[in-house]
Amino acid sequence: MKIVSWNVNGLRAVEKKGFAQWFTSVGADVMCLQEIKAHPDQVPVTVREPEGYHSVWNPARKPGYSGTVIWSKEKPVFQRLGMGHELLDGEGRVVTVGFKNDTCVVNAYFPNSQREHQRLGLKIEFCNRMREYLGSLEKSFSRIVLCGDYNIAHRPIDLRNPKQNEMTAGFLKEEREWMEYFLNSGYVDTFRAHHPELAGQYTWWSYRPGVREKNIGWRIDYHCINALAQETLVSAQIHPEVLGSDHCPVSVELAKI
Repeated sequence: MKIVSWNVNGLRAVEKKGFAQWFTSVGADVMCLQEIKAHPDQVPVTVREPEGYHSVWNPARKPGYSGTVIWSKEKPVFQRLGMGHELLDGEGRVVTVGFKNDTCVVNAYFPNSQREHQRLGLKIEFCNRMREYLGSLEKSFSRIVLCGDYNIAHRPIDLRNPKQNEMTAGFLKEEREWMEYFLNSGYVDTFRAHHPELAGQYTWWSYRPGVREKNIGWRIDYHCINALAQETLVSAQIHPEVLGSDHCPVSVELAKI
């Protein structure tokens, strides 16, 4: 079961850069996108409803902002938009699908704490609500996958310049402490499970000239899975060669159950 996640920073933008061809070439069983910045009727039907896939969209109410979508080869037996957070659910940040193989995939676009840390309180509230939400899903599904843009670099190894960014949104003490708590609560960072000390592995780079070429980046996109799912973990990869966004895709493969 191949699950791919990508913050595209605008689906209409990547659609003009060969997204449909890339989508076909990947052959994902489940494709999760964040920050789509579009409603279904704003993209071509070949993107809106790719052949052979079921789609679940959760666009933001605000035009051109946030939003998530999941495409899956198998028709979900369960789906949900949001997670019961009155403010953030309107930003289209969470979409969930569950399958008959007892696997549940949550696609999430975590809020950015922003400059001056204006949204840090809301970010931590979202994080805590997410852990509670996953707990509710664990009652119905044995294998849980939380993928997406967490907007958190967990450890110093997960960004190029940790010392200079200790007061920067995404590497704040409160954010890293929540990530530590989350991973100690029964979830596994799939990439670190396979590559515990591999440095220079990033999923986001600033658009400033030369930054991506010099690999001055952050690893803020994840697939985290519960302990039962870890028993079926085959591989976890980052795909920096895929261009079109300031993020690159990440993927995970789970054995069939």
